[in-house]
Amino acid sequence: MKRFLPWIICLLCAAWAISKMMPARQNSGFNVDGFGQLPVLVGGRVMPMDTLARVSLSAMNHHGTYDSGDGRKLTGSQSQWLLETFAMPEHADLAKVFEVKALPGVLSLFRSSEATGGFLHYSFQDLKPFFSKIEEQAGLASQTDAESQDEFQREIIKLREGLRRYIQLKNTLQPEDSPDFGKEIQAFEQTIQPGMEAIRNRDANKPFDQQDFERIILFTDRYQNLSQVRFAYAFPAVSGSLPRNLDPEHGITSDRWQHISGALLTAIATGKLPYPVTAYGKLISAYRGGDTNAFNHGLQEYQQYLQKTLPEELSRPRLEFLFNHAQPFYQAILLYGLVFLFALLSWLIWPNVLGRTAVILLLFTFMLHTAGLVTRMYLQGRPPVTNLYSSAIFVGWSAVLFCLFLERLYKNGVGSVCGSAIGFLTLLIAQNLQWDGDSLEMLRAVLDTNIWLATHVVVVTLGYSATFLSGFLGIVYIARGLLTNSFDQENSKSLARMIYGVVCFATLFSFTGTILGGIWADQSWGRFWGWDPKENGALLIVLWNAIILHARWGDYARERGIAALAVFGNIVTSLSWFGVNMLGVGLHSYGFMDRAFGPLMLFIISQFLIVAAAMIPLKYWRGIRAREEKAPITEDGALLYNR
Repeated sequence: MKRFLPWIICLLCAAWAISKMMPARQNSGFNVDGFGQLPVLVGGRVMPMDTLARVSLSAMNHHGTYDSGDGRKLTGSQSQWLLETFAMPEHADLAKVFEVKALPGVLSLFRSSEATGGFLHYSFQDLKPFFSKIEEQAGLASQTDAESQDEFQREIIKLREGLRRYIQLKNTLQPEDSPDFGKEIQAFEQTIQPGMEAIRNRDANKPFDQQDFERIILFTDRYQNLSQVRFAYAFPAVSGSLPRNLDPEHGITSDRWQHISGALLTAIATGKLPYPVTAYGKLISAYRGGDTNAFNHGLQEYQQYLQKTLPEELSRPRLEFLFNHAQPFYQAILLYGLVFLFALLSWLIWPNVLGRTAVILLLFTFMLHTAGLVTRMYLQGRPPVTNLYSSAIFVGWSAVLFCLFLERLYKNGVGSVCGSAIGFLTLLIAQNLQWDGDSLEMLRAVLDTNIWLATHVVVVTLGYSATFLSGFLGIVYIARGLLTNSFDQENSKSLARMIYGVVCFATLFSFTGTILGGIWADQSWGRFWGWDPKENGALLIVLWNAIILHARWGDYARERGIAALAVFGNIVTSLSWFGVNMLGVGLHSYGFMDRAFGPLMLFIISQFLIVAAAMIPLKYWRGIRAREEKAPITEDGALLYNR
């Protein structure tokens, strides 16, 4: 039975994770999931409505959820909120989606009696009386450089941007003040032909119908004003349906996607209302009228239309919708936590059963991690690392891959412990980074070259992974020596060999990646090296790994010293990875994020404490004392530990 117990445990864990990833069956009613799969162009890429909802909510609050106004947290209904915002903005205005820190300046601005600390939650309706004050304070705050802004200034700017985004969303599929958009576009369609005829007759000094002329001018002005709040482009324009020389300033372009204003103004130019406008008009009217059948039927017809006209635009949004709901990286976080628990317990009880369980489950979790990584690459059409979020995913993935090889070679559980710990922490970092915006965003122009993303960025990130792994191996060395009785000479030597081997790989990857980065910089900016903060950070990683190797080769540090030096490498790498982004300066500052300062400082302090713990005299190391009780340490053995 013990032989099959690891497989049984892993199969149960895998079945649980897969069941969580399966799309939930939607109850009868409006087909919100179908709506969430509809494509929309935002930020230069086509995404599903579901992603637009998630990205928009994360811009308004840090958890990406909303309170419907009656106290219910609807964490799984982002698409529902977006549909409500599009079709019934008067209801969406009551949802408490805007989150602001309860700072003294915020409390005085909103005349709130709440205590400082925590967060305040407001609806659009709640904030209406304070729009002018918010705009005024945000304008003043914007005059200060980003790195010099205080907490209140950052919060008020974020609130203003969230309000602007919300107003743009409300005017994405219809003018927000339209009582029934379906009827409005019917009236508009009936106005186009006589209105354009009146304009032509008027220009030719012929008799014209004044009423038809005024109607078409009224609609034109209305939709031109609507173009001022463009953000998401939800209306596909079939090739050949657009006339030439349309005005891009009013949202009419020759691209394949248009804003509602551009689609309606196109109708004036062509004399025919585009089908997507009619389809969305029916959907909005059906939703406002509570007609479930009409909504679902109209949605099905529109999906069939998209399948015929833009089939190439549907595959990625549908996959992204499923990817959003499956949340493979979140499931991997939970599984990495289980692996860590099993691996630690294997050092105390049932080493064979729990050790094998940890390895098998780590392999399955790695496969899940890989599937999520590959899916992201397909959705973005890029190599694995394009921003801070993707770098966290890739650092964890490559570290787990290294650990699987270590576990295969040494079979001592250390690979399982380090792989699960690094996988858990890096995916936890990514889980928090995803709330900073679209994690699949279009690349900055300087990064938009796949060959260098696939070489320099990937290789230097592998250097991050290997350096972190050597640091975590050092933590295991110090922790086992100080806290456990099982730290024998064989474990000590094997851990030291693992640290040395990984540092060699880290030196190779970090050095090669830095050189490739210099070549890229020479091609992009005309100089190989400019002492940019990110460049300095990469150089520090190379130098620190070289210091560790020379300390070992020159016999300046033995096993304990190498472990302590490797742990300090975690500090160097974390500063290069995240710290330089907090400076807000340099050509590589693509991810300024002040919120990470606190966690980064806590991590650095923890690593300093571990390094200090490594300096505790050996007589206080529990593992060494246990060994001395069994057999005295020889002179050579003492030298092994003392440096």
